[in-house]
Amino acid sequence: MARERAPVVIGYDGSKLSQAAVRQVAELFSGRQTVLATVWLSEWALATPPSDALGTAIPLDPEIIATVDRAKLEHASRLAEEGAKLARSLGLGAEPHVVRTEVNVADTLIDVARERGAAAVVVGSHGRSDLRSLMLGSVSHKVVAHCDRPVVVVRGERFSS
Repeated sequence: MARERAPVVIGYDGSKLSQAAVRQVAELFSGRQTVLATVWLSEWALATPPSDALGTAIPLDPEIIATVDRAKLEHASRLAEEGAKLARSLGLGAEPHVVRTEVNVADTLIDVARERGAAAVVVGSHGRSDLRSLMLGSVSHKVVAHCDRPVVVVRGERFSS
């Protein structure tokens, strides 16, 4: 796939910041194909078995975890489709792409970019720190540090989640 035809991967979580990222892509990469990547973290990755009074692990109920994961998948699918609809309204080609991860969002976005042969990756940075104007968020920082594609970071100072 030629670089000029390669899609732009946008990390999309439905926040005002990620909506702003879509708008930035429409300005910077007018008419380009985009992949709206919504990453959701599986409950299996988060699940820590509780312990009884003796410290013995109490088994997790797989049905409950599967139910929560289904709800997370449905929510992520709605978000990705909303992001794709916004992108299309701004003249971009858009594909919603929902990805389950058991690792972390940044590595998953990097993997999506590689799999799709992306020309660039766009992420938002909420800058959640006392040094908001100087710091990137953890996901955006890791994508910038480890992605082998150009990365566009949309800062969150003007946007709320």
